[in-house]
Amino acid sequence: MNIVLCFPIEDSQIKQIQEAAPSAAIINAGQEGISSAILQADIFCGHAKVPVPWDDVVRQGRLKWIQSSAAGLDHCLVPPVIASDIPVTSASGLFANQVAEQTMALLYGVVRSIPVFARATAAKEFIRRPTDDLHGKTIGIVGFGGNGKRIAECLAPLGNRMIATDYWQRPCPEYIDEMWTSDKLPQLLQQSDVVILAVPLNDQTYYLMGAQQFAQMKKGSYLINVARGPVVDESALIAVLQSGHLRGAGLDVTEIEPLPESSPLWEMPNVMITPHVGAQSAQRVPDTVDFFCENLRRFQQGQTLMNLVEKPLGFPKPLTVEV
Repeated sequence: MNIVLCFPIEDSQIKQIQEAAPSAAIINAGQEGISSAILQADIFCGHAKVPVPWDDVVRQGRLKWIQSSAAGLDHCLVPPVIASDIPVTSASGLFANQVAEQTMALLYGVVRSIPVFARATAAKEFIRRPTDDLHGKTIGIVGFGGNGKRIAECLAPLGNRMIATDYWQRPCPEYIDEMWTSDKLPQLLQQSDVVILAVPLNDQTYYLMGAQQFAQMKKGSYLINVARGPVVDESALIAVLQSGHLRGAGLDVTEIEPLPESSPLWEMPNVMITPHVGAQSAQRVPDTVDFFCENLRRFQQGQTLMNLVEKPLGFPKPLTVEV
């Protein structure tokens, strides 16, 4: 059995995987070697950021399992994989603490005008400028998976009214005032002062936020995107920021990454941008390896895998939902 890896990993962690599967051959392909090594894989763990011949992989019928090292699955959930019987598992929720921290940083940053003050600091200007308050605002969370739930838990002590939508009909936690299915997105947008996007990228969420949805948002509200860039129609976002309909935006992801130098977003004092570092953590690789090894044990023993993805949807089904 060949286990092919494609994410940053150290020798000690490869040894840990080897100990979890003593009879397997471990191939650390890296980004430079994954396009050819994937054809020899029985199990693949990682996140290929280069083109992969998925059609050929599926056609030859060797690959038995894909473990993504990321929560997002747009790198591997391509049509031939979705149509195949290859199980896919994700790292959904594994980095929820980090994503929640990034959300809080972006949220406080735009509400308290940190981009404005950062520019003033660079110019050595000690001048008071307007800020806003987060307390008293209604916060809407779009997507209540591992990341969305953790974001809500971190915001709960502030005492804001919080509402959320999700694909599944979930039980409503006590710290959420209203929990709706995703078809109630317009209702959430109309009621929220802050909209936080925490959904996966799939056919249903591509351009989920466009001109029509931004028009439904309150004048003077904020958008925080810690999901995937193409969830937002960036030209529509720029338009509502320039018009003043949205007061600000915090973006850890952009439609094109890296964000082009020509983008007006760079120059907007009401926009805070970070370069897709929401899941970044000193413990990211060790936690990923621990998770993979547990799933590897389950795979070898024929047990149910953790974070097994509903492939047509692009994300795992929660353990407890109403269907």
